[in-house]
Amino acid sequence: MSQTHLRPGTPPTRSGVNDWQAWSQAWTQHVPLLTGRTDLTVLVAPGAAGDAPECFYPDLHRIEVDATYIADRPDITDPTKARHKRLVPTGYGLLVHGAAHAAHSRWTTPPGTPPILADVAAMLEESRAEGRQRTRRRGDRRWLRHVVKTLLDPDDAAVDDPWHAGQLAALLLARVDARIVTSKDVRPVRAAVTGLLGRKRLRHLRDIWREAHTCDDTDADTMITLARRWCHILGIDPDHQHATPVPDAGQFPGRLAAALVDYLAAASGLTPTEYTASQLAHRHSPPSEWARRDPTEQERHAARDLANRLQQARTRHPEPGRRPSTIPPGRLRTRHAITADAQTAAGQLPTAAPWQQRTHLPPEKPRLHLAILVDLSGSMGRYTEPMSSAAWIFAHAARRAHAVTTTIGFGDRTTILVPPRTSPTQVLHMRTDVATATFPEAVKVADQLLDLRHGRTLRMLAVVSDGYLDDIPAGQRLVTTLHRAGCAVLWLHPADPPTPGQPTEPDQRWGHTFTHTTTLTVTDPVHAVTAIADAAVTALEQA
Repeated sequence: MSQTHLRPGTPPTRSGVNDWQAWSQAWTQHVPLLTGRTDLTVLVAPGAAGDAPECFYPDLHRIEVDATYIADRPDITDPTKARHKRLVPTGYGLLVHGAAHAAHSRWTTPPGTPPILADVAAMLEESRAEGRQRTRRRGDRRWLRHVVKTLLDPDDAAVDDPWHAGQLAALLLARVDARIVTSKDVRPVRAAVTGLLGRKRLRHLRDIWREAHTCDDTDADTMITLARRWCHILGIDPDHQHATPVPDAGQFPGRLAAALVDYLAAASGLTPTEYTASQLAHRHSPPSEWARRDPTEQERHAARDLANRLQQARTRHPEPGRRPSTIPPGRLRTRHAITADAQTAAGQLPTAAPWQQRTHLPPEKPRLHLAILVDLSGSMGRYTEPMSSAAWIFAHAARRAHAVTTTIGFGDRTTILVPPRTSPTQVLHMRTDVATATFPEAVKVADQLLDLRHGRTLRMLAVVSDGYLDDIPAGQRLVTTLHRAGCAVLWLHPADPPTPGQPTEPDQRWGHTFTHTTTLTVTDPVHAVTAIADAAVTALEQA
């Protein structure tokens, strides 16, 4: 699971606790009503609960709620008043979810249990605890239903395989039988899970989670036994595979992820595109310490020049065609002529074009989708400033030339420097990191932003990197997938050799050349920018 809401041990000290102290006190006084326990405390603070929105720590008898899921500031409402629930339904729903664990997750994993069984039991416990809470306090269903979208994450369906299909079934489909969400809510998810597992296996998994819903709050043995059955149905032997399966970094998200995003978007009142954009912006926004400056006149001129080149590439060779006209000569289109007469008779300005003329028109060209990935490892320091400038230039040129582009940096983290369909007012300067661990993630982010694997657009991925990457096999599989989907991949290698004394590892090869790419060696950062522009123009001309 990407997030764990039930943890043993002691959490680290949180910052911002004092600002939200009134919330912690009010909810501590309120939680006995939700749980029937008087030994619990609630901590509300930004960043509380670790990497989850909410977490229950049994050893401390404490529920932690991340304040960022409540509001930007603590004075949004008075937490001692009953009406505050309606103003912060997500935050209150997290408190109810933590209360469900505090009241009903009274079992602990037996020592020596393989991690994979512990994780499956924890997944089954999510819907079991919520179902018990709803049975005991029917009104809490409203808040639990509201917060499901916060507890789930697209990473819960990272790839299409039996394990992640089962995980999504346990985290969402099981909540239907717990009467938290409805069958209609999860229809797309059920179809995707069924497509991967088949009806028979999904029916067996459902038998398991329905049996888990009947388990006693302290029955650890039964929960682990059910987890073992779950693994066997998915073809996993927990006695040999102790670790929980991890998604293959070389695979793109598939049907499971699309179905989950559809559910999360609908639950949030957004379209899937809007939801995905908000998630990517939240995860991959540039660090606040990156410097910004106004574009120079030279950069403005370069943007105009590139826009003109792209526009000319779309219209350089006019072809014979037909266009409508309001006046002769040409071929009369009877239906449109009648429409024009009717508009005139009604006293309206005629908008119909009764005549069709032969002429030379620009050929229909697909819209260019260009993603630029920039290596931010220390060895690429000379390229960060020119590529930062190029990101601004390409964004403004694309807006004028009916193209879509984005620039993404990859290093210790993936950073979206310029999102698609935006015209930044300032140039944002990238900074180098230590490693290049996130190249596969950066490729997937580019695909999410520009749909590089699908559609009728003209798609291109340009990578500026020395090839000194952490996970070359995964990166190669992603590049190959894009190539086979019709997306051109341009790789620009700096000609500089590695710096003396730079460490190398067997799976980190300097200057590695990827297959299924057009690889160019560049001696100067400016040449890399020019090569990308030339490749984009050539692709449009030949489209």
